[in-house]
Amino acid sequence: MGIASTEERATGTGTGVGPLAGLKVVELAAIGPGPFACMMLADLGAEVTRIDRADGRRSFEEWHQVLDRGRRARALDLKDPAGVAEVLDLVADADILVEGFRPGVAERLGLGPDACRERNPRLVYARMTGWGQDGPLAQVPGHDINYLALTGALDAIGEPGGPPVPPVNFLGDFAGGSMFLVAGVLAALYERQRTGLGQVVDAAIVDGVGALLGMLVGMSAAGQWRPERGANLLDGGAPFYTCYACADGGYVAVGALEERFYAALLRGLGLDGEGLLPDRADSANWTAIRREFEDRFAARDRDHWARLFEDTEACVTPVLSVAEAAAHPHHRARDSGPAAVAPRFSRGPAGLHRPRAR
Repeated sequence: MGIASTEERATGTGTGVGPLAGLKVVELAAIGPGPFACMMLADLGAEVTRIDRADGRRSFEEWHQVLDRGRRARALDLKDPAGVAEVLDLVADADILVEGFRPGVAERLGLGPDACRERNPRLVYARMTGWGQDGPLAQVPGHDINYLALTGALDAIGEPGGPPVPPVNFLGDFAGGSMFLVAGVLAALYERQRTGLGQVVDAAIVDGVGALLGMLVGMSAAGQWRPERGANLLDGGAPFYTCYACADGGYVAVGALEERFYAALLRGLGLDGEGLLPDRADSANWTAIRREFEDRFAARDRDHWARLFEDTEACVTPVLSVAEAAAHPHHRARDSGPAAVAPRFSRGPAGLHRPRAR
C-alpha cells in the first residue's frame, strides 16, 4: 500500500485563521528552504499537509522542529503507484503544491507539473531548487554556500584580507530561496483570480540571491563599492557601521550612518570635541577613527554600552545570542523574537504572530 500509516500525525497547531485561511497546500517533504516557505504559508493561515517518506526517515529532521510547525504530516511511499495516487487525490483539492526535488525527480515519480495540473488546472505548482530547473548546473548537488559563491554574494562578506565568511544559511536558503518562492506563489494566486488557472513557479536560490544583490550592483556601478572585503560602507569597513569588542568579550553593533546619529555616537563615547577625530567622509581616515572607537568600547562591558546608548539616536545595540534575544524586553513586549510569526496584519487575530509549538 502507498500509506505507511493511516493516522495523520500533527506537527503543529495551525490556527486555520489569517489572510491565507482556506488555502490548501501539499508539501513534498524536503529540507531547508521548502519547509521554511511552507512554515510561512502555515503561519499565515494556510492548511498545509506534508508528505513524508513511508519509512519516516528524513535528513536533518531535528533541525526542522520550528520549520515544521503548523501542519499535518502523512507518510506515503512515492515509489508505489498507490502512494502517488494518494498525493494526486490531495492535489485535486489543493491550491498549492511545493516540492524541492532535483529537476526531473518529481516527473519521474509521476508528480510533475503536468500530471498535477491535469488533475487540478487551478493548482500553483511551486518548485524550490538551488540552481534552477535548467542550465549546466541544474543536476549538480549544492548547498547555500555554493549558491552564494557563484552569485558573487559570498565574495562580499568577510574581514579585510581574510576569506569569505558564510552567513549561516540565512542569505541563500531562506532569503534568496524561501522568500522568493512565497512571493512567487502569492503572485501566481493573485493572477489566478483573473485567469482561473494556476501555473508553475520556479524559485531558484541563485536567482533570488542575484536579485538581492541589486543595491550592491548599483553601488558598484556608481563607484561606491570596492571589490575588497571589509572596505566598504555596509560590509564592516566603515568604523561607524560595524561591530566592536567590549571588556567582557561581548560585542556591540554600531550603525550610525546619518550625521545626527554619528554625532550621538561621538557624544556617548566622549569623542565629540572639535578636532578629536578626523573627517569620516574621507575613507582614508577610517582606520584612525576605528582605532579610537575600539579603545573606547574595549574599556567597558557590553551591557554598560547597551544601557548608555539605549535612549539615544546613536544606533548602538548589544549583539545578543539567540537565547538572549528571546528574553529581550522589546521582543517580550511584542511577543516576538527568534522563530516568531511575521508579518502582522491589522485584521488578523491577536495570536497570529505568536510562535507556535512544533
